[in-house]
Amino acid sequence: MTRRRRPTLDDVAGAVGVSRATVSNAYNRPDQLSARLRAEVLRVAAELGYPGPDPTARSLATSRTGAIAVLLDTSLSMAFADPALYLTLDALARVIDPRGHALLLLPGGAHGGPPADRVLAAQADIAIVYSLPDGAPSLDAVRTRGLPLVVIDQPLLPGTARVGCADRLGAALAARHLLDLGHRRFGIFAACSHLKPGGGGLSVAEAAAAPFHDVRERLGGYLDELGSCAVVVEEAAGLSAESAMTGAFALLGTSPRPTAVLCMSDQLALAVLAAARELGISVPGELSVAGFDDSPPSSWSSPPLTTVRQDLAAKGRIAGELALALLDDGSVPAPVEVPVSLVVRGSTGPC
Repeated sequence: MTRRRRPTLDDVAGAVGVSRATVSNAYNRPDQLSARLRAEVLRVAAELGYPGPDPTARSLATSRTGAIAVLLDTSLSMAFADPALYLTLDALARVIDPRGHALLLLPGGAHGGPPADRVLAAQADIAIVYSLPDGAPSLDAVRTRGLPLVVIDQPLLPGTARVGCADRLGAALAARHLLDLGHRRFGIFAACSHLKPGGGGLSVAEAAAAPFHDVRERLGGYLDELGSCAVVVEEAAGLSAESAMTGAFALLGTSPRPTAVLCMSDQLALAVLAAARELGISVPGELSVAGFDDSPPSSWSSPPLTTVRQDLAAKGRIAGELALALLDDGSVPAPVEVPVSLVVRGSTGPC
C-alpha cells in the first residue's frame, strides 16, 4: 500500500488561489485577513485534510514553544481541589489563550515546587511560579534556563514581575474584627509550610520562620492586632481535606479551647467548621471562625464564612498580562498588589 502524502500549506494556497503567507496568516495572524477570506482558507484546508502548521517546525522557526510553564507547590489533584488556585489558573488561561499560548502545569514535589530536572526539561517560553517556598530548587532551574519569570504571591524575588495581595493587612482586618467582638483567646490555623512533616502545634517563633511569605505576613498581621491575647498556633500537615481536618480537631482539642480561630485560608476555615459540627461546638455561639480568600464555598458553608476577600480572578488575569508583557518586550513590569477587604458573614459573633 502506498502511504498517502500529507497535504501541505502550498497545496492549500494553490487550491484557494492565494499566497503561502496568506494561508499562514489564517492560522498564525488571523487579524491580517478578512473574516470571509480566513473562513475560505480554513474550509479548503479542512477539505484537503491539511491540519495546520506543524507546531514543531513553527517553534524551530520562531524559537518559541507557545507554552507557559506554571510551577505549583502541590499535586494536580490538590490543585484542582483548591478553589483559590483553580480560579486563579482559569483567569490566567483566559488571558493567554487568545494570544495562542498554552499552560504547561508542573506539579509540586517533596521540596516545594516541581523537581528541578522537570523544569530544566520543560518546553516553555516563560515560567509562572504559584506560591512556592523560599529557596525552592525549581527556582534555581528557572534561573539556569534564563526563563523570564512571573511570581504569583511568593517568593519575593528582586527584579521579578509579581502579583500578590496585602496579606498582612487582610490578616489584621480579621483579627481586629474578632477583637471587637470581645474575643481574647485565639487559635491560628496555618497552611502546610514544611516546618513539621506531620503538622501540629507551633510556637509563634516557629511560625514566624516559615519558608512561605504569606504565612509570615498573615501571622504578622494577626499578631499586630492581638497583642497580649492568648494565642495557640496549629499547622496543617498537608493540603488535603484530611490533613486540614486532623489539624482542626487538634486545634479545637486544646485546653482551654480558643473562642475564635483565625485561618490562613478558606479551606482551613471550612475544616474548622466541619470539625466543630462533629464535636457539637456551636458556631458562632461557642466558637467564631474567620478565613482568608473568599473562595466560592465560603458563601454557602454552614454557617457562611467570615473571610478576607482577595480578587483571585484579578490575580490570575494580572499574572497573564505580566507574562505577555515580558514575552513582548522583555521588560520587567512593576509588582502589583490586589486589595483586600473583610467580608463578615455568619461564622463570627460576640464572645
